[in-house]
Amino acid sequence: MARRIVAIDWGTSSLRGARLDAQGAVLDERASLQGILNVPPGGFEAVFQAQFGDWLSPDTLCLISGMAGSRQGWREAPYCACPSGASDIAAALAWIAPGRIAIVPGLNCERDGAPDVMRGEETQIFGALDMLGLADALFVLPGTHSKWAEVRGGRVERFSTAMTGETYALLRHHSILARTLPSEDGALQDAAFDAGVERALRSASLLQSAFTVRTLALFERSTPDELASYLSGLVIGEELRAQGSLVGRRVHVIGNDALTQRYQRALACAGAQGVAVGAQVTWRGLWNIARSLPE
Repeated sequence: MARRIVAIDWGTSSLRGARLDAQGAVLDERASLQGILNVPPGGFEAVFQAQFGDWLSPDTLCLISGMAGSRQGWREAPYCACPSGASDIAAALAWIAPGRIAIVPGLNCERDGAPDVMRGEETQIFGALDMLGLADALFVLPGTHSKWAEVRGGRVERFSTAMTGETYALLRHHSILARTLPSEDGALQDAAFDAGVERALRSASLLQSAFTVRTLALFERSTPDELASYLSGLVIGEELRAQGSLVGRRVHVIGNDALTQRYQRALACAGAQGVAVGAQVTWRGLWNIARSLPE
């Protein structure tokens, strides 16, 4: 495919875009705070044109991933069922302007009789696979709602969501534990974080282990700053415990630097190897999807 690509990541709170050449190299990037929650009703096309209209030409292909394809977004892009690869995604694009502007669908899978979904993470996974030259891999994409995805033969076979970041925020700010913690998180206390991970890995559940934040404060065995890191280790460790044994496994981590470093530490505690995936995975993923379109 020789067309230039405009790659857009339109999330809940932010809007990012990049111009790519025919080989997928980034020519230019832009970002704003006009995520879908900050777009007035009926305003998506106007925001899009204001941000990226000068990048478009008749022979440019624009692909948009993320929450722009949700029911609250520009146009709903129905989920693709797992297993799915880049070519399956490409075949299910929701076209805004046929042949020129399209929204990438997310993925859904069934787990224990209930559906699970992702939007945007699938694009990052396909970008990482292309960047790393892999067809089989285990990924974790940490965040407010962390995603774990198993990939086989270049297709996402299944995935699961853990409300890790949101659970941390709830416990951190809206539970009795908040009274023992500082108002703001400081620098990560490595030993306290590791202790939290290790306790979570051997605990029956977070419902039990979380109370140790209170008791460690009560008996003055940890400082408030240490306890904030300890709680972070507990919730991330609980996420890892739920995955079953990770001993000896290589887990590719896609996230910002701070979260990636925490997950690499936690994975090491669980006997796994956490491999950080470089930047630009979203752009590479959109380019990979574009490359899967028929000529």
